[in-house]
Amino acid sequence: MAQQANIGELVSMLDSPVLSVRDDVTAVFKENLNSDRGPMLVNTLVDYYLETSSQPVLHILTTLQEPHDKHLLDKMNDCVGRAASRLPALSLLGHVIRLQPPWKHKLSQAPLLPSLLKCLKVDTDVIVLTTGVLVLITMLPMIPQSGKQHLHDFFDIFGRLSSWCLKKPGHVTEIYLVHLHASVYALFHRLYGMYPCNFVSFLRSHYSMKENLDTFEEVVRPMMEHVRIHPELVTGSKDHELDPRRWKRLETHDVVIECAKISLDPTEASYEDGDSVSPQVSAHFPHRAADVAASPYVDTQNSCGSATSTPYSSSRLTLLNTPGQPPQTLSPPSTRLLTEPPQVWCRACLLASLLAGEVAHLGRI
Repeated sequence: MAQQANIGELVSMLDSPVLSVRDDVTAVFKENLNSDRGPMLVNTLVDYYLETSSQPVLHILTTLQEPHDKHLLDKMNDCVGRAASRLPALSLLGHVIRLQPPWKHKLSQAPLLPSLLKCLKVDTDVIVLTTGVLVLITMLPMIPQSGKQHLHDFFDIFGRLSSWCLKKPGHVTEIYLVHLHASVYALFHRLYGMYPCNFVSFLRSHYSMKENLDTFEEVVRPMMEHVRIHPELVTGSKDHELDPRRWKRLETHDVVIECAKISLDPTEASYEDGDSVSPQVSAHFPHRAADVAASPYVDTQNSCGSATSTPYSSSRLTLLNTPGQPPQTLSPPSTRLLTEPPQVWCRACLLASLLAGEVAHLGRI
């Protein structure tokens, strides 16, 4: 107990206003993590981050190496399983995977992935769902082989959340539905880009049912109008898409670029040749007072995460260029409801981060 108390006191010093103190304490933690192979230090750091969103702690957690990667995944899995800590845990997961850690291949076999999928299937908190979908979108190119085991889960999540965009549960604020709709469009884009034959088969089966026709016409069909015909629909097959050999020759950024190539959206088209330009976007919309976690994709203060502009969003977007350059302000493209899929600025920023290997300081949703 005394040791835990000492660790708790030490971890709080990571947020000291004195830079030399922060550096010294960070060095102590890294030294102890190198010598102590148990989970206690990692668990303490995660708990502190979930309470404080401490950036120095986040830096340590995002640079963990074996065997502490397993401790981190196990701890995040435990937190995702509890409603009170789910949102900050998803935020932390988003920060970690954006770095593409060397152990990213372990995500496909970690219990955390089924927990994330379960959350997206049953949770009713729109902020949790939006953050979780964006985490999944980021994760999929890192573990494309997971489609063989979890493909139907991915499709079920898309079907569930696309219907949310139409039904608009009464307890959900409109602005949050705007961002959920953008996330669902990004998920559509990722699934169609990676598993086109299987995804089109799902769309045909799911949306041929009478109860789903309205969702197809109002939500899904406009999304389909913003992608090209995928070459794999002609030359590939459902089995080939899930063959692990298909993915062995592709790195994460290769998968992301291949997905971008089939998009007709200008924000995607600029990446077709693998450009590593890094647009940084900030969307300004109301804070939810109960939120205790930072989204790894949206920052209303200083964001390199993602923001969204949809045809029915009244938000203005500030496009932050490279440091030292003045920001450009973008207006929403339209105010018509669901006439087009959203221009998913979050995807553009996310793609740029993956290509450029950037780590951003990201703020609250």
